[in-house]
Order: sequence, then C-alpha cells, then structure tokens
Amino acid sequence: MTLDNVRTLYAYNSWANRRVLDACAPLSAEQLTQNLHSSFPSVRDTLAHIMLAEWLWLERWLGRSPAFPPSDFADLAAIRARWQTIETDLNAFIRKLSAADLDRTVEYKNTKGTVFSNPMWQMLQHLVNHGTYHRGQITTMLRQLGAAPSTTDLIAFFRENAGKAHN
Repeated sequence: MTLDNVRTLYAYNSWANRRVLDACAPLSAEQLTQNLHSSFPSVRDTLAHIMLAEWLWLERWLGRSPAFPPSDFADLAAIRARWQTIETDLNAFIRKLSAADLDRTVEYKNTKGTVFSNPMWQMLQHLVNHGTYHRGQITTMLRQLGAAPSTTDLIAFFRENAGKAHN
C-alpha cells in the first residue's frame, strides 16, 4: 500500500459518506430513527456509528485511546455537522502521513481497555472497509424505508473522479 493509495481511499471514504448522508436527507425524523433491526437499530444510529468510529480511530492514531463517546445525535443535521469536523481532521491527518508512517506500528487500547498493536496501513484500510460495510447496511435500510439509496461503489468513485488528484 502506497501513500497515494491511502489518500485515494480516504478521498473515496469522504465521497461515499457524503453520498450516504445526502441519500438520507429526505427521510423524516421518524424514518431516521425507526428500528429496522440491523446491526444498529436505525439509520441515525448506523450513521453515528460510522462517524464515531472514524473519530475513535483518528484519536488512536494521534496517541489517545478514548472510551467511545456518547452517540445520541438528535437529527441528520447534528450528525452532518459533527462529521464535517471529523472528516476535516481525518483528512488533515492523512495528508500529513509519510510513506514511513504506513509501516509504523501503533499501540492502542480498544474501548474495553484491551491493548492491541497494528501497522498503520492495516488500520487505515480497516477504517475504510468498516465504513463500506455499514454504508451497505444503510443502503438496505433506505430501501426498507422506501427511500432511494445512492451508489457508493468504489468504481463509481473512480469513474466520477477520473484524472483528479487526491492528495
């Protein structure tokens, strides 16, 4: 994995997150919080999980291992506002990475206090994969609610952004 690969993956991740948020915008407050019996009960809770996982991993990469923060966001606007800050901070971190950083091993504690260590490149890939998994769940939830999901396929990102730099 190269630094360019990482930057492209994180440009994709931001693009896909924004597309999912936009697809959720037409939902009513009731639809946003309706229990659909997925990994997380509602669209809102799944969005908050993706967002807070991004925050949590960034905190770990910055040398902090916080407990998972409260995830009670009243509406999509609150999620979108918090996520914008996280995305800005996360992408600033990605831009500052060096090639040597990708092989650096990072030790951190999970939310239960268990210590782990992994090379940075593995954690960077994990976070994008994690978001992809849960965005797929949101696609299913949107269909259950009669709403139109938006494609977040990586190839769609490549097609839309052909020729654009991502650093």
